[in-house]
Amino acid sequence: MEWRFSGNAPIYAQLVEQLTQRIVTAVYPPGQRIPPVRELAMEAGVNPNTMQRALGELERQGLVFSQRTSGRFVTEDTARIEHAKRSLAEERISSFLRAMEELGLDAEAVDTLLREARERDEKYDADS
Repeated sequence: MEWRFSGNAPIYAQLVEQLTQRIVTAVYPPGQRIPPVRELAMEAGVNPNTMQRALGELERQGLVFSQRTSGRFVTEDTARIEHAKRSLAEERISSFLRAMEELGLDAEAVDTLLREARERDEKYDADS
């Protein structure tokens, strides 16, 4: 999974979101040690202090925990991970709906577009 950043939010907040996505999609499975701060920072192309701040936020949320000499690990609390997944999904849905509203589309038009897209995807998958 590639690191991607935009100019519309602080880098640390984008790191929190991307690390959360890696946790909820099991790139970093429950109980797994995550790479050290410096390694993650180098991989993402960010300052280690920024990565440290993002990981600190994930600790505050309970998605990761530190073991004094062993590093950071993903929580084994699958309910917490599922909650994070749902929250991330809800944020993305809200963002999508705001963007559709900015285009002047009402809920009915969005529903129609989604249904048509789903049908296209299902037809494409059936043809593949």
